[in-house]
Amino acid sequence: MEITHVVLTTRALDETAAFYAGVLGLHVVREPGEVTVAIGSSVLVFQEDTDAAGDQHLAFTIPTGSFAAARGWLEARVPLLGLGGVDEFDGPPSWNSSSLYFYGPDGSILELIERRDLDNAVAGDFGPQQLLCVSEIGLAVPDVLATAAELAAAGIEPYANPPGESFAPVGDVHGLLILVAPGRPWFPTQSRTAALSRLKVSLAGGRVLRF
Repeated sequence: MEITHVVLTTRALDETAAFYAGVLGLHVVREPGEVTVAIGSSVLVFQEDTDAAGDQHLAFTIPTGSFAAARGWLEARVPLLGLGGVDEFDGPPSWNSSSLYFYGPDGSILELIERRDLDNAVAGDFGPQQLLCVSEIGLAVPDVLATAAELAAAGIEPYANPPGESFAPVGDVHGLLILVAPGRPWFPTQSRTAALSRLKVSLAGGRVLRF
């Protein structure tokens, strides 16, 4: 499930544009009412909605073998988020992944994730070009189990573990929707929470999901 194009909301266009361009060094285009960000093979389009509730979660895939270099690059730009004195997090064993978390614009929780089951190693120093694609999109839904079942019926299966009532990753190692219940905090915080919002996700092969 390769995520190629995402349309989502932001309450703060200027902050969003400044962060992705100035902090992460990505190519950003500002147009009336929206900001477009190129992240490797993915594109994010943030549309202004000053009444939007909740906070976003996005994760970006980094090359296999680049985790230490990614940490050095990232912590020179933003503080890393930690929990219990730890700021590097391994996914569940079946994920074979490691992650770094940090605050993004407009209350968002962002993540760099190394998925070691992907053959995507890249030579050279770590930089914005090593943010390869959008790996995860957080999505609050009214009924996590029902939404996971609907997506499974449409061919987008739960990833690695059975869905739970408040948390269910669906997709595959290339791209995931992280389905959560409204009000659930985004890891590793307790203060940044998910809320219902509109989302459009385009996948490789031309499939489009709307929520």
